[in-house]
Amino acid sequence: MRGTNIKLVENPARPLSMHPHKFALWLFIVSIVMIFASLTSAFIVKQGEGSWLDYQLPSMFWFTSGVIIVSSILLQWGYFAAKRNQIQTVKLTVGLTLLLGLIFLVGQWMSWGELVDMDVYFVGNPAGSFIYVLTGLHAFHLISGIIFLIIVLFSAFKHKVHAQNMVRIEMCTTYWHFLGALWLYLFVFLVFYH
Repeated sequence: MRGTNIKLVENPARPLSMHPHKFALWLFIVSIVMIFASLTSAFIVKQGEGSWLDYQLPSMFWFTSGVIIVSSILLQWGYFAAKRNQIQTVKLTVGLTLLLGLIFLVGQWMSWGELVDMDVYFVGNPAGSFIYVLTGLHAFHLISGIIFLIIVLFSAFKHKVHAQNMVRIEMCTTYWHFLGALWLYLFVFLVFYH
């Protein structure tokens, strides 16, 4: 067949896409990073101005750092279990992560008690103000993570978390890992700059 011009048309490339809830989560995480970056920068600037209170970090910070690491490991295990449809393991690991999150919050509250015992208060010297703001703001975000864990746990009990429905647990795991990494960043920052 002379004169016939056949062109092969490739399938058009799929545009990059992301679940809208995941996209919103990443925007939220970026905004939190910006808040803490500005706070830690302000901390360094204010510390450089002098009259900075010298104090020891609460020993409870070491314990809570261990708790947040273990909780992240447990939740990651739960995420992998969800991919394998091991729902009982998902329930167990999410439940234990929730418990460790609550233990972390109690530990942070006890840390504030240690600070008060060392005469480090929210008002007065900016060193005290910053440590309360940094740890309190992180605790506030951790509470939102705990609420997220409760939602995922209820979803697991309703059999809505499994290999074909991973969005909730994937987002929760991402957010929880972020909160853990954020705490470790703050802890290391405070160790070097308090």
